[in-house]
Amino acid sequence: MSHAPVDGAQVSRRMLMPFAAMSASYFAHIGFFNPYLSLWLKELGYGVGVIGILVSMQAFTRLYSPYAWGWLSDRTGQRVRMLRISAGIALFCSLGLAHQGGLLWLALVLLLMFTHTSAMTPMSEAAMAHLVSTGGALDARRYGRIRLWGSLGFLVTVFLAGWWFEHHGMKDFPYWTWGTLLLVNLSVWAMPSRREVHSEHHTQSSVWTELRRPHNLWFFITMFFHVLAHIAIYSFYSLYLDSLGYSKSLIGALWALSVAVEVLGFLTQGRWMHLLSLARWILICAVVLVLRMTLMASGADHLWVLALAQVLHTITFAVHHSVCIAWLSKHFTSRLRGRGQALYSIIGYGATGVLGALGGGALSEHWGLATVFWLAIPISMAAVIGAWRLQGLSNGGGSW
Repeated sequence: MSHAPVDGAQVSRRMLMPFAAMSASYFAHIGFFNPYLSLWLKELGYGVGVIGILVSMQAFTRLYSPYAWGWLSDRTGQRVRMLRISAGIALFCSLGLAHQGGLLWLALVLLLMFTHTSAMTPMSEAAMAHLVSTGGALDARRYGRIRLWGSLGFLVTVFLAGWWFEHHGMKDFPYWTWGTLLLVNLSVWAMPSRREVHSEHHTQSSVWTELRRPHNLWFFITMFFHVLAHIAIYSFYSLYLDSLGYSKSLIGALWALSVAVEVLGFLTQGRWMHLLSLARWILICAVVLVLRMTLMASGADHLWVLALAQVLHTITFAVHHSVCIAWLSKHFTSRLRGRGQALYSIIGYGATGVLGALGGGALSEHWGLATVFWLAIPISMAAVIGAWRLQGLSNGGGSW
């Protein structure tokens, strides 16, 4: 195992291939597991209320798991080793899905599984950012070409699993879980096992010191509102369109359109993202998000409006995600890298997932699903205000 520091410019394509495989396999797992978990639970005989609680456990584990594993990987510098351990435990825990042990058993299995799978992306992003950064700046072209494989993995399994479950039923759900997690384990064991070396300057830094800096604080504030608005899509988009009479095949096609433009964004971003500062991109993404949510709330009766809103996904998600990773790579370096990524996961996808799913469910139950998308508009505007404040800070420009 090498302990030498590595600059992004020295990293070969061959060294990055396992990270592309990790992204593809992990999001292939997410691409079948998240959309079809509720259907499997329904076939097991659980009601909507119980299903909602079990599904929300994934967002709940994102409140603690990413930071715990991020702390371990920062302390040891052995992010790939931590990835291998978490992937192995997740696969082992998933074996419990085959045992009919009742509700408490299933809840425990899912809790343990999610505790380890929720930490994989932050650790992988931290390890990869270390390899695709040069002089502390993220290489958007190389990062995007790795991350797009995750989008492709998601796209493949969401279609394949849908076809399989439609023709063979949901009984094979545990086997799909084992197969995809096995692919995740194979990919993390193919990663270069390299320990990061931290300078003395960074070892004395505190993640809370960095978090309290005005530009980082406003970054997390605007990111929170930006992702919270997206929860309307992640949790309620399919139900919303189904309530409006759209067919399941058409709903699937609209999801596929968003993933297709997401792939295009990751593929081409290296050519144009460097033209603007990170803070300026965050502001643009927030403004486009307001437009996207307005289209979904007010024009969902028109297919072309929905299609346009899905095309905007390349800005509101793909560009925004890459800019966030670049920001974290720039401001949370060395020993803070793993915990910076963990905070992104906790604040962006843990807190927002729990708040959005529970709050959106209560709103939609009383006032209809469209209410969730109308509420997402002022939430998006809050992201714009935060991004405007971020751009105005003297240290918040965040150039590439």
